[in-house]
Amino acid sequence: MPDTPGGPRRSNSALIYSNVAMSCLSLQVPKPGCTNLGVQSSLGPHCSIQRLISRFTDRLPGELVLPGSPGEQSPSPRTEEPARLAARPVLQVFISPEVPYQTLAGFVKGSQGLHRSSPGHYERLACLLLLQVCMGLEHLRGQNVGQGDLCPENLLLVQCPCPPQGQQGKEAALGLSLPRLLISSFFRVKAEQRPCSTSQEQDWTKGFAAPQSPAADELNVGMLIYQILHVDISLENALGFRSNRLPEIPSLSIYSTGLKRLAVLLLHREPCKRVSLEQARSILQVLLWGPRQELFARSKKTLMLLRNWLELKRALLLLRFAEGSAGAVGSPGLEDWLCCQYFKEVTEHTLYQTTQDLYAP
Repeated sequence: MPDTPGGPRRSNSALIYSNVAMSCLSLQVPKPGCTNLGVQSSLGPHCSIQRLISRFTDRLPGELVLPGSPGEQSPSPRTEEPARLAARPVLQVFISPEVPYQTLAGFVKGSQGLHRSSPGHYERLACLLLLQVCMGLEHLRGQNVGQGDLCPENLLLVQCPCPPQGQQGKEAALGLSLPRLLISSFFRVKAEQRPCSTSQEQDWTKGFAAPQSPAADELNVGMLIYQILHVDISLENALGFRSNRLPEIPSLSIYSTGLKRLAVLLLHREPCKRVSLEQARSILQVLLWGPRQELFARSKKTLMLLRNWLELKRALLLLRFAEGSAGAVGSPGLEDWLCCQYFKEVTEHTLYQTTQDLYAP
C-alpha cells in the first residue's frame, strides 16, 4: 500500500479507500478480473476475515432509468440499449466496516531495522500475525472457501484500539503494537480430501499462481514465515530442497528455532508429512504461551505433567485478569483474547502431540 496521504491502499485484488466522512468504514473497488468479492460477502463472521457489509454499482438497473435522464442521451431502439450498457464495465464498490492502514507486505518491508534492533519483540509479533492467518484459513476451510492468493499483499492490517497510557509499555515505545490481520481475496472450492501423492504435488506447484486446492495453504503459510522474517525464498526453491536444507533462519530470539521448525514441517516435500493448518496453529500457540522445552528437561513428559501445567497456567491467567480489573488497568487486548482462546481449547493430549512436533530432535 502506498504511503501517500489520502491515496488508496492497494492489495492484489482491490483498491481500498478510507471513508472521509466516517473513519469507521472503507470502500473497496475490485480490480478488473477480480470477481471473488461476491464469495467474500457471503462468509460467516470471523476476526481474521475481512467483512463486506454492503455494495453498490455506478449503474442503475434499466427499469429505473427515466426517459431523458443522463442514462439515455438520445433515443435509440430498446434492443440496442443492453449492448450499449454492456460495452461499459460496471464499477462495483464494496463497503467494509474495517479500515486497513497497511498490508502485511508494507509492514514487513518497513520493519527490517526493527527486526535487527528488537528481534525478540518482532518475532513474537510475527508469531501472533501468523497465528491469525492460520485461524482465518481454518475458518475458511470450514465453509469450503479458499484464499485466492495468500501473499503479504493480500493480508490487511487494522489498528487495534490503543491501550491506556500506563499499559502501553515497551512494545508501544518500539512501535510493536499488535494489529489485527484480515485475510482478503477468496474463491469457492469443492470439498476435497487432502491429497498425498507426489504426482498431485506436482499438479499443485504447476497451478500455484491460481491455487485450486486448499492444501496449498500449508505451503503459503510456510512461505510467509520466511517473508515475515526477511529471509529470501521462492516456492520453486523451497520444494526443490530436502526439508533439512531449507534456507537458514538466523537464531535471533527464543522464537527463531520454533519458527524454523514450523517452516520445515509446512514445506516438507512429501505432502503427507506436512503438518496441517490446525497443527501449525497449535505449534504457534505453544511458541507464544508454552510449555517451553525447559519444562521437559526437568521432568519426564507425561499427560499428568501437562494437565498440571495447564491448570496452573489457567489459574494464573484468571488471577492476572482479576488484578487488572481491580486496578482499572483497562480492557484486555487482542493478544489477551488470543491467549484465552488457546487456554480455553487446548488439552493435555493436544499439547503432548504438539510438543512432540515442535521439540522433536
